[in-house]
Amino acid sequence: MLSIWLQFAACMLLILAAGVRLTRYGDIIAEKTGMGRTWIGVVLMASVTSLPELITGASAVTAADLPDIAVGDVLGACMINLTVIAVLDLLYRPGAVLSRAEQGHILAAGFGVVMLGIAAVGLLMSGMGVPLRLSWVGLYTPLLLVFYVIGMRVIFRFERRKIREELKAVREYEEFSSARAYRGFALNATAIIAAAAWLPFVGEDLAEATGWGQTFVGTLLIAMATTLPEVVTSLAALRMGAIDLAIGGLLGSNLFNLAILAVNDLLYTPGPILAHVSRTHFLPALSAIIMSGIAILALFYQPETKRGLRLSWVAAAIFAIYFLNAYGVYILERGGR
Repeated sequence: MLSIWLQFAACMLLILAAGVRLTRYGDIIAEKTGMGRTWIGVVLMASVTSLPELITGASAVTAADLPDIAVGDVLGACMINLTVIAVLDLLYRPGAVLSRAEQGHILAAGFGVVMLGIAAVGLLMSGMGVPLRLSWVGLYTPLLLVFYVIGMRVIFRFERRKIREELKAVREYEEFSSARAYRGFALNATAIIAAAAWLPFVGEDLAEATGWGQTFVGTLLIAMATTLPEVVTSLAALRMGAIDLAIGGLLGSNLFNLAILAVNDLLYTPGPILAHVSRTHFLPALSAIIMSGIAILALFYQPETKRGLRLSWVAAAIFAIYFLNAYGVYILERGGR
């Protein structure tokens, strides 16, 4: 048992260390290519920090044949990203953190709700014995990919004016060459790939040794490990006062994670992936939808005050849903045994 936990900790530490460096090199590449940091927060930073989920999912559905770990990782990562917003709110003393974020983030959160809804319907229909499919993939897979592409285009067009302004900003990485940035990016990406590819096997061992079940382990433990880059990046952005970069990265990561679900389905050849996983995954999908809805309400309403333990009502609600979901998944997994 101890050796399994040590392997899990080693994977987490490697992803954490490499994720921080990967994010920095991604920011340098953004400057060198002139793409703009706002757009980078939603697209490049989100995809870079979600690399562990991509590799873990691909490894889980191919080498390890663990679709529950793959789906649990994606949905769990979405929930953790939204919970990180509540953590930022707790740490941000001037007020509710979403009251300082731009309302344009509603677009990313809204597309997240749509894509989570598609996944939830896929889980529900599969659980009812109606696996809508195209060859070996579910009908939800092309829908997820289409909405991801549409979402990126809509957000890009909305942010275009800000991107032009950012391109005029002072350059911060003059001392870095493009070649050095690309080398650093590739090296740290390789480290994350290695750790993420091993995670499904560690997760399977943990599920068997503890009796917690693959859905519980995938939704909480594996998702926690693979979302470390997003957590570190968001906290660093908050310390710099770059709230929009932090929020944009977290919501953008959710969109990328749901596109990863589609990739997992394409790689899982036995059939539509959601038809081969536990129905318990419907609870994290529904919880993530509710949490995203709360974030949208807060971004639109922009509450100014906090109460109690330096928490806004938004953060308190998100925390409550996360822990209720964790308890619900645990009970459902135990009851299914």
